[in-house]
Amino acid sequence: MKLAFELPPTQANRLRQEADRLGVAPDELAKAALTDLLASQAPEFEAAARRILERNRELYRRLA
Repeated sequence: MKLAFELPPTQANRLRQEADRLGVAPDELAKAALTDLLASQAPEFEAAARRILERNRELYRRLA
């Protein structure tokens, strides 16, 4: 699956800084972070996902 999304400037800068620090491309770091997050079955992931979906419910409704 191919994904495309836009990060706010502050998050994009942070991603670039961390990628530079680790010596990888920003897209590789984002992919690794997402892969790690999805591999985790911890309750924290489910709680975080619920919070994000709830917070963005109106945005998702408008985009539908």
